[in-house]
Amino acid sequence: MSDSSKGSPAWNTSPADYLAARPRTAAGGIARRSLYVPVRDGVRLAVDVHLPADAADRPRPAIVLFTPYYRRFRLKDGAPAHVEASPSYAVYRDFFVPYGYAVVIVDVRGTGASFGAREGFRSPAERLDYHDVVDWIARQPWSDGRVGVTGISYVGAAADFAASTGHPAIKAVMPTFSVWDTWGDMFYPGGLAYIGMIGGYGRMIEALDQDRRDVLQEFPYFAGPHFAGPAPVDDDPDGTEVAAAVAEHAANFDTTAFVTQLPARDAGFAHDREFRATTVAPRTYLGGIRADMPHYGVSGWMDGAAYTNGAAGRFRALPCRDKRLLFGPWDHGARTNVSPARDGARPRFEMHAEMLRFFDQHVAGRDTGIAAEKPVHYFTMIEEAWKAADTWPPPAEPRTLWLAADAALADAAPSAAGSDRYRTDQGIGTGSNTRYERIAGQPVEEYYPDWHGRDRRMAVWTGAALDRDTEVTGHAAARIWLASEAKDAGVILYLEDVAPDGTTRYVTEGMLRAIFRRTAEPPADYPHFGPWHPCGEADAEPLVPGEPALLEIQLMPTSWLFRAGHRIRLALAAADRDHLARVPFGRSPLLTILRGGDRASSLTLPIVARR
Repeated sequence: MSDSSKGSPAWNTSPADYLAARPRTAAGGIARRSLYVPVRDGVRLAVDVHLPADAADRPRPAIVLFTPYYRRFRLKDGAPAHVEASPSYAVYRDFFVPYGYAVVIVDVRGTGASFGAREGFRSPAERLDYHDVVDWIARQPWSDGRVGVTGISYVGAAADFAASTGHPAIKAVMPTFSVWDTWGDMFYPGGLAYIGMIGGYGRMIEALDQDRRDVLQEFPYFAGPHFAGPAPVDDDPDGTEVAAAVAEHAANFDTTAFVTQLPARDAGFAHDREFRATTVAPRTYLGGIRADMPHYGVSGWMDGAAYTNGAAGRFRALPCRDKRLLFGPWDHGARTNVSPARDGARPRFEMHAEMLRFFDQHVAGRDTGIAAEKPVHYFTMIEEAWKAADTWPPPAEPRTLWLAADAALADAAPSAAGSDRYRTDQGIGTGSNTRYERIAGQPVEEYYPDWHGRDRRMAVWTGAALDRDTEVTGHAAARIWLASEAKDAGVILYLEDVAPDGTTRYVTEGMLRAIFRRTAEPPADYPHFGPWHPCGEADAEPLVPGEPALLEIQLMPTSWLFRAGHRIRLALAAADRDHLARVPFGRSPLLTILRGGDRASSLTLPIVARR
């Protein structure tokens, strides 16, 4: 079925209905201006400004996006007229300008046609750049001094960074599909290195920064026979300035070196101990986000490594009196509808209509009625329905299933102690149609189509057939007691839906590196919904071979309807060689998973009452 909001009772006025009633205010085409804007340290940033052509100098609200992925490509001579020079951002230009907004797109320092070099995956200097660009926007004759900030992924996290500068012109932010804790949400989910960051993504970002057009052909988002590197600004028609800017990019950080030097959440660099993993995390700057800043976060159930955790944690942490959260059946960037029950790969949800309503209310000053809507909306897969709630997660009854004999998940904890032995299989992978591919720049249109059978090489425990439809919405959590032959292990848990005919479907997952099993009270800037693992350098504690240890693992949030007659399964693996670094090196240790008695392993699910 479709993920469109049309006809959904989850809204008083759905995004689709809002868009249908919202008149366009500019119909004379779009004019572009491109120029360099200097920031406080003298670095010049390339900026495109898109305005209604029939009233280009009339003051209006602005929406700004800060990107490392080229604000616009230069096109080769003879490129067909239909070739879009801004494939990532044209949709914002073409949608928002006719509704009366200026759309401003900026190459962040060290990228595209901008000068300077990048210290890391965002930096304090880059954060201040956002303030300076917003300050420049607010002073332009075409600006009414009111700015909204949005974007996807890196660009979405930039919205949070911009908000944290406290610039008074920023009236609302809408980060979509972006991290909150960069280390745990992206680099090292559960303490396990996401190898896509030091593989595909790193290769892609270096190719962009160095204008390696041959390498960019490997990445569909940036491949094209008519692209000729970053577009120059208007006063640089021959590209002299662009060439000089790209030369400065040679000093940019190397993604592989950057990520591999941060094996713990509080790790810093040898050359600058003050520059840490936390330096590049939006959560670090929570204190700069004003309580009166309207905020709207968006994510999808297959959004990257752990971006869903970030969206949920950010929502809970924000001091904003007006904050909203949207979880849909999407991958990273909502390029695909990931629900197995969908009626097509292309999402139908009116995302830009929802953005328009939010910015209309808080940036343009229109009364949109959004204040009457619930602050949380989420989509339940299989049921294929939008829901509204006052909080995230919505109210639910915890249901605990216990690992039991004969590979069962039981409703009651076994009174007698037992165990299951699992020889770890470092050859296990989850393929190339998973939640991880999009954040490495690779397209996926069908998610986990080849999942059935993958758990044959895992340890599994399966519940009884459900006697009624059962909705799991929120954050499942597991308590796994295990003993290992080795001093470390990577433990990955998969929640599965088992149909009456035995076919299995992937629902969600969670992971933890065993040396980071220590728990603590969650920090105020990242309140978790389950166990918080600090994962600091001092927290690393090797396993004692043969000695039982408790691993508390939160699975990434989801909303999934298990149909009556289906069964719930928990699968345990010790490797996903396609996406996560394998530990320990050179070994496939035997794991003993304990169950029953005073070391009973369990899975707790948030069950939402059915209406």
